[in-house]
Amino acid sequence: MKWIEFVKKVNKLPVIDTEILLAGISNSMPVEVQISRWRKAKKLIQLKKGLYLLAEPYRKLPVCELSIASLLQKPSYISLEKALEYHGLIPEAVVTYTSVTTKRPRKMITEIGVFDYRHVKNSIFWGYETLVINKQTAFMASPEKALLDYFYLKGNKISEPYLEEMRLQNTEKLSIKKLLECAKRFKSPGILSAANIVVKYIESHEKKEKTLL
Repeated sequence: MKWIEFVKKVNKLPVIDTEILLAGISNSMPVEVQISRWRKAKKLIQLKKGLYLLAEPYRKLPVCELSIASLLQKPSYISLEKALEYHGLIPEAVVTYTSVTTKRPRKMITEIGVFDYRHVKNSIFWGYETLVINKQTAFMASPEKALLDYFYLKGNKISEPYLEEMRLQNTEKLSIKKLLECAKRFKSPGILSAANIVVKYIESHEKKEKTLL
């Protein structure tokens, strides 16, 4: 297959899955060799074995790192710092795309970003929603679940000074009812305690804001 033919075939795809691409080709070896050559020529970007992106000059769709995070490890959803940034709960821009998965933990360093996967047991794998960005699908933790995942996986002692240090902001985006319901589903006294501390933190900040008004 020539490069021009290949580009016409895949340039409207957000990500190229060579297993699917080669499924209808009886003799796939020559195409696999060509893919290897195109990667070395920097026409293709390898995300992992069998999963590629067209280099920027050849793409029809912009790269959606959030969607790629969900594709690189299945099942997974974006959580912790990256989800907190997405929901505006922390002010910092987060470079690493951290997700949770029921599979083994792993970190993937690619040309388009760093993707870190943290393991959770099946009973904790919930609390996310589907996003569609530029026709690409991603899975993102809700604000409440992202915060509780952060506490659960970091294992730090939670206090109001700790939340201040996190620079937790825009807490009006958090539903107190949903936060407490989510915390109960963890079946962990530590997480329920952390959720109650967040509630106190929210209430104290609301009082401060009313006082200033």
